[in-house]
Amino acid sequence: MPAPKKEVRPSKAGGRTRVPAFVKNLRGVKDWKEAGEWLEWRGIEDIECITPDQAGVARGKMMPTSKFTSNTSLALPSAVFMMTISGGYPEDGNGFAYPEDDGDLKLVPDLSTLSAVPWEEDPTAQVICDLVHQDGRSVEFTPRNLLKRVVAAYEAKGLKPVVAPEIEFYLVRKNPDPDYPLTPPVGRSGRPIGGGAGYSIAGVNEFDELIDDIYHFSESQGLEIDTLIHEEGAGQLEINLRHGDPVELADQVFLFKRTIREAALKHDTYATFMAKPIQGQPGSAMHIHQSVIDRKTGQNVFSAPEGSETETFFNFLGGMQRHVPNALVMFAPYVNSYRRLTQAASAPVNNKWGYDNRTVAFRVPRSDPAARRVENRIPSSDANPYLALAASLACGLIGMNKALKPDAPILTTANEDQIDLPRGLLEAVDLFEQDEDLRAILGEPFVTTYAAIKRAEFETFMEVISPWEREYLLLNV
Repeated sequence: MPAPKKEVRPSKAGGRTRVPAFVKNLRGVKDWKEAGEWLEWRGIEDIECITPDQAGVARGKMMPTSKFTSNTSLALPSAVFMMTISGGYPEDGNGFAYPEDDGDLKLVPDLSTLSAVPWEEDPTAQVICDLVHQDGRSVEFTPRNLLKRVVAAYEAKGLKPVVAPEIEFYLVRKNPDPDYPLTPPVGRSGRPIGGGAGYSIAGVNEFDELIDDIYHFSESQGLEIDTLIHEEGAGQLEINLRHGDPVELADQVFLFKRTIREAALKHDTYATFMAKPIQGQPGSAMHIHQSVIDRKTGQNVFSAPEGSETETFFNFLGGMQRHVPNALVMFAPYVNSYRRLTQAASAPVNNKWGYDNRTVAFRVPRSDPAARRVENRIPSSDANPYLALAASLACGLIGMNKALKPDAPILTTANEDQIDLPRGLLEAVDLFEQDEDLRAILGEPFVTTYAAIKRAEFETFMEVISPWEREYLLLNV
């Protein structure tokens, strides 16, 4: 439990006041004593205790700093993590049963994630929390715990997964009425942004002030952006993060999404991570680069000492090919996600792999042996980062455990003919439930809960009449 808040007593040396080095950390402290001093030094008034739900939405509680650092027990109803994106709840069935008591789950702050909330007017901090049952057991179906479960499966084999996500998103004009299509924003030139600006520096410069705020907000939270580019879509940007621990990187994506939305709103613009927000424009992806390190030697297990590819590397690819199609619902979680996965587009609809081939699902970028990795190009940016990373790493681990062999690499365009992935949400849910190897790694509670949520979301979508139906069916059938 938290230690009582204590007064910071800086020492004096040479007539100058010194404060402990940790209070200047932008992100994270070791224990509750350091947390109290970190908060007091910054004059923090309020704390946001947040955790990602199944959609990756920040849920939690806000409280005064004095309450946070006292012996306060934090809890959320378990129903929060069984809720659909529209606020509904699934029906019982297919192994899922809604808890009759809707009991509380305890929030346990991870103090290594403590950071400022730079867009708030009053001094505010945030901390990401894990969830446990009242008796202290980990809650198996919550996203952050699920990713930790998969990472622990690697650790049990003496391995450490390393990931680097790339997140695409669109800036769009404010759209208070959802019946109207989204449109590109107006940049500093005064003109609406057009497409075809991939890697254009001028395209990035159209949003200089907004991007400056993204950088400033990120720096204040201790979040590090590797690169930022303009993608092909009108007003579409991409942020690349440095490689590292999967849970830490999922935390960063979770916080980056909040940060980017807040920076955009400051400039009277929306930032959206929908997979396909604008008809006729490219979709938005969350590509995941993955490698695996031997915990004892620190060496990349995808590369032999002389630099050649190992059997483990090919087994990882075999697992990706065999199981990612069955886990697609964790990479493409909404009806809209499947609008991105179309033939002859930059998003793959196959389960092929190849060297530096952007038309396949699993690309092996050019690199030196120490940096050999597999890029999963299937996930869309609407995916919960914790779930997408958990699913991708789980598929690779199955391949390594079962010594699965991949197909031959593809040397030509692979995205124009054959479709190897489910074409819609319900088909993806069915394949997900049938994969016993995935179920064993992800756990029964998560599989049944997540599948029930996705079925409920599909039924809600089916209640909506689209403009296409009104245009082509209203007077013609």
